[in-house]
Amino acid sequence: MVALQGSNGKQSELSQWQADLKRREADIKRREEALKSAGVPMEDKNWPPFFPIIHHDIAHEIPANAQRLQYLAFASWLGIVLCLVWNFIAVTVCWIRGGDSKLFFLATIYGMLGVPLSYLMWYRPLYRAMRTDSAFSFGWFFLCYMLHIGFCIIAAIAPPIVFRGKSLTGILAAIDTFSDHALVGILYFVGFALFSLETVVSIWVLQLWVLYLNG
Repeated sequence: MVALQGSNGKQSELSQWQADLKRREADIKRREEALKSAGVPMEDKNWPPFFPIIHHDIAHEIPANAQRLQYLAFASWLGIVLCLVWNFIAVTVCWIRGGDSKLFFLATIYGMLGVPLSYLMWYRPLYRAMRTDSAFSFGWFFLCYMLHIGFCIIAAIAPPIVFRGKSLTGILAAIDTFSDHALVGILYFVGFALFSLETVVSIWVLQLWVLYLNG
């Protein structure tokens, strides 16, 4: 008898939980419909497809005359992500081969901060500016993107400022490391090529942005 009452109690709690869940789902759906009817764009996370973490839909949200610029800017953002990931790999190998452990921590900081900050500081403002034609977002993008280009140039050179520049895979660091470890030097030369290519693409994005504003 006690067991039966316990089973009925659990079933009642489960039914109550299911009813509460359905009520919450209905409430969320009503809110979404209210936002859509009010003209507020919904930004569901849809990229990357296998593990969505950001909202990204150039084809449907960016004007046709600005899509080329936006796609190139997106390639630029993916490029700096690749550069920072490769930089982390190369510097890690350099550290394993006998380099300073501080190089590894610096490369980790570059990657962990550079990837999200580049998205939040300049790519997302440009995306928002293209959607809303916001002068403030355009101005913010310009300031932050100039800093981005400056970083890419410094990274491609890797001047001996911090730990002889070896925390970045630029040309000077590549030449320096190649004499000690050929494998590390090759990784650094690849990093130099990536940062150089990223600099060129970034300058191209800036040129297209200026043409778009003047067009």
